[in-house]
Amino acid sequence: MRVLCAFPEAMPSSNSRPPACLAPVALFLALLLHLSLSSQAGDRRPLPVDRAPGLKEKTLILLDVSTKNPVRTVNENFLSLQLDPSIIHDGWLDFLSSKRLVTLARGLSPAFLRFGGKRTDFLQFQNLRNPAKSRGGPGPDYYLKNYEDDIVRSDVALDKQKGCKIAQHPDVMLELQREKAAQMHLVLLKEQFSNTYSNLILTEPNNYRTMHGRAVNGSQLGKDYIQLKSLLQPIRIYSRASLYGPNIGRPRKNVITLLDGFMKVAGNTVDAVTWQHCYIDGRVVKVMDFLKTRLLDTLSDQIRKIQKVVNTYTPGKKIWLEGVVTTSAGGTNNLSDSYAAGFLWLNTLGMLANQGIDVVIRHSFFDHGYNHLVDQNFNPLPDYWLSLLYKRLIGPKVLAVHVAGLQRKPRPGRVIRDKLRIYAHCTNHHNHNYVRGSITLFIINLHRSRKKIKLAGTLRDKLVHQYLLQPYGQEGLKSKSVQLNGQPLVMVDDGTLPELKPRPLRAGRTLVIPPVTMGFYVVKNVNALACRYR
Repeated sequence: MRVLCAFPEAMPSSNSRPPACLAPVALFLALLLHLSLSSQAGDRRPLPVDRAPGLKEKTLILLDVSTKNPVRTVNENFLSLQLDPSIIHDGWLDFLSSKRLVTLARGLSPAFLRFGGKRTDFLQFQNLRNPAKSRGGPGPDYYLKNYEDDIVRSDVALDKQKGCKIAQHPDVMLELQREKAAQMHLVLLKEQFSNTYSNLILTEPNNYRTMHGRAVNGSQLGKDYIQLKSLLQPIRIYSRASLYGPNIGRPRKNVITLLDGFMKVAGNTVDAVTWQHCYIDGRVVKVMDFLKTRLLDTLSDQIRKIQKVVNTYTPGKKIWLEGVVTTSAGGTNNLSDSYAAGFLWLNTLGMLANQGIDVVIRHSFFDHGYNHLVDQNFNPLPDYWLSLLYKRLIGPKVLAVHVAGLQRKPRPGRVIRDKLRIYAHCTNHHNHNYVRGSITLFIINLHRSRKKIKLAGTLRDKLVHQYLLQPYGQEGLKSKSVQLNGQPLVMVDDGTLPELKPRPLRAGRTLVIPPVTMGFYVVKNVNALACRYR
């Protein structure tokens, strides 16, 4: 209980001091008045304590990591990428050979590259060099007349070391392409909202009824996969090809029913079970949505629903999140391509690996829109830099994290959601800057105040390298540029990626995590048994 005291404007003189016997009476009256006011207000909780300026907070968060055995081991290509077939319809396909794009893509290797998305079912393949000319009419690239022939072939060179064609496209062609692709983007949005598509669809089978006016149940879809497998096996080039499916959407009731029927029939046919996830409706998203822990936690429940069905029929079968976006409908400008969207993305990576999802495919690497890692000007967005740091520092072995003092004691009827997310992995063994046995933490602080973390146990008194990622510029959370340890991240003038320099921290120093930020922390020379071998 706290006693509030009211002081007069001027201190009385020694001659006017009240008798000593009145002091207990005055204290009792003040206490009685405080209890009476609290009872009338119906609030029996202690009033907030005003801390004196400059008073340091007590370090409450102690962090340790289990280093003997990993709790999970995910695929080496855990963070992978997707290209949507709309790049053909938009006319961006030829620009994939851009030296700048190739450099950005190499930065995220090794990875699987999935070519698929909404327009997959409308793709038609013809053995013709220029279908538009042979038909005598406009083709998928009708908006850019003779586009393929207009590319300056003399600007295409051969990268002898990597064997990739590197194209240097004239600026005038690039500007024309951007203008036409922007026009086509409006056409694609119109098709999406009207559910009327032109041949060039949605590959989630649970949406066939919406898109085509008919449904495909899980059992029939499973039989189709079995037949596809039998058709591929006699062909030498496809005999060892992997098969993935059924690529369902959110695990709601009808989707779970479809997955159940599919797994019962064809669970042993596919190499991994695939599904997709979208966090937010892009038409109503706000910047603060990316900081809501309730939103971040929606994925965890969906993972459990998928795993329950899969393990019923094929225990231990690999599960891939084959398509994840922060916002639907192509994303929202200045939001889903901003620093704020990174909280969802980094938490997704940590949560998926921690719960045993083998691969996550980011939709998309490059395209016209706002959910992508690289924008239409070939500039890396904040999520690209986040993904690059993840690739450089995070290995496939997931470690258990132990914390103390992370949350207050929960009260009845009140849900306390974790605004400080901490994940731990063995450091990527391909990173030669760190010896085997090192551990990498990545931390998300959604609090509006800084948090202090004291490394304990096996992490105590070890050297730490900090990679703190913060927004750069005046836009704050809406910024499309980021800084690493205070230095802005941009591609070098020669088109190469910048060096990702850490900030060394003194051994035994408490980690101070700034408010509303995310970062990676490599704890060196831990000699963790789980991390010493592949």
